[in-house]
Amino acid sequence: MSSQDIPSGVQTPSNASFLEKDEDKIEEVPQNHDATLVALESKGISEYLLICFFCLLVAFGGFVFGFDTGTISGFVNMSDFLERFGQTRADGTHYLSNVRVGLLVSIFNIGCAIGGIFLSKIGDVYGRRVGIMASMVIYVVGIIVQIASQHAWYQVMIGRAITGLAVGTVSVLSPLFIGESSPKHLRGTLVYCFQLCITLGIFIGYCVTYGTKRLSDSRQWRVPLGLCFLWAIFLVVGMLAMPESPRYLVEKKRIEDAKKSVARSNKLSPEDPSVYTEIQLIQAGIDREAIAGSASWTELITGKPAIFRRVVMGIIMQSLQQLTGVNYFFYYGTTIFQAVGLKDSFQTSIILGVVNFAATFIGIWAIERFGRRSCLLVGSAGMFVCFIIYSTIGSFHLYKDGEYNNDNTYKPSGNALIFITCLFIVFFASTWAGGVYTIISESYPLRIRSKAMAIATAANWVFGFLISFFTPFIVSAIHFKFGYVFSGCLLFSFFYVYFFVVETKGLSLEDVDELYASNVVPWKSSKWVPPSTAAMATEAGYAADEKPVDEHV
Repeated sequence: MSSQDIPSGVQTPSNASFLEKDEDKIEEVPQNHDATLVALESKGISEYLLICFFCLLVAFGGFVFGFDTGTISGFVNMSDFLERFGQTRADGTHYLSNVRVGLLVSIFNIGCAIGGIFLSKIGDVYGRRVGIMASMVIYVVGIIVQIASQHAWYQVMIGRAITGLAVGTVSVLSPLFIGESSPKHLRGTLVYCFQLCITLGIFIGYCVTYGTKRLSDSRQWRVPLGLCFLWAIFLVVGMLAMPESPRYLVEKKRIEDAKKSVARSNKLSPEDPSVYTEIQLIQAGIDREAIAGSASWTELITGKPAIFRRVVMGIIMQSLQQLTGVNYFFYYGTTIFQAVGLKDSFQTSIILGVVNFAATFIGIWAIERFGRRSCLLVGSAGMFVCFIIYSTIGSFHLYKDGEYNNDNTYKPSGNALIFITCLFIVFFASTWAGGVYTIISESYPLRIRSKAMAIATAANWVFGFLISFFTPFIVSAIHFKFGYVFSGCLLFSFFYVYFFVVETKGLSLEDVDELYASNVVPWKSSKWVPPSTAAMATEAGYAADEKPVDEHV
């Protein structure tokens, strides 16, 4: 940071030290760890209503994703959709084969994986705001392809793949954008709002399809698709009001814009000393990253500190989020409810959607109160117990005479499965649903953040595709015993979190690099104390060993 970037009115001690960036050269001035810098205060949430509102606008990208999830499950059961895009039985009734349903539902996940890896690059080049707005243009194209479909089921599939490209991009950029823009003591809560918007979108999607299923023509599914245009417009308008990420702006050397972004988010003047300190901390972090490595894809393997370890952690955590089995519950929940007399699958979806949405508020409250690790560990343990009970009752105590027939079940066992299903969703929605997005958004340095998050999120989409596509076939073969597979994954997730996931609660994104460089074991990471503000703003930190020898002189 050059001297002309220092806001007027900011008094820096003559013996203060900080990193000065002159083109590509990093110069270190004499060190004084006692130098006093005015840091941003951690005020009450009422003082951050504006940035909270802005972050909710970004989180609305999750609503777009959730609405698609909530509507497609209804489309495949609608009479007009089945007549247009399904196959015909000998008796004249229409149906969708397992393969066709699997492709219609899961091709979306493949599009998301591709979009997350490749199109999220737009956010690095043109900014997070532009990246999200560009994704909505792609989203609208995909909706048009779907809504224009007449009788070709593969046209709907292609349209869903295109919308997947957009949603995958948003799924990377939205948590990333929120994580870079929000105050550190509210970051977990605000990133978790992305998951809240997903569950709200799922619930609204269920409600809309429940309302349109009574129609007798293509409005059954075209009206819900048409509403997607409204969501896209709302998100684009919201991005026009949202300040750009200050970390992106500093990286692009747009210091004045970065000061305005920080000031606007914290209701301060751009000339406030604490705004200067925040920009200096961000710049120092970027300088350390520049010393430690480049922003190439190989940096995901060779980068410091512990970049490869963090990338692997992200991939495993995002994969495990799918392997918790939550999508299995949403898919197979209809059968459970049918066992106790609730035949309408749309009503079933609404019940699960309400539980999912309501439980997310628990996660919003808990993520900053108890920390990321504690929430994830409790979630893994709770879901593991639920799945063991669920699988045992379903396999051995639900059907009379061992015959898999919904008209031949024990109603008390069916009621127990409904309770366990809802309890499982409560554990998932309040822990792993948003907890994974939160910890992934906090774990990577700026130079490779979008790449690492894209790779991790792609793993989520790939496993989502595999589970969505193969669940109908596996359930047909082994029924409720499929739950034991997920139980094993949940047991693994508990030990993985305990031994490999560090606590990032209350840390700035720059502090996280120092945490990984300190080699603190994960189960002791919650007690780690970050360096002082002065040290973070003035020292090379973990990157010191990478500096050329002559720069130490």
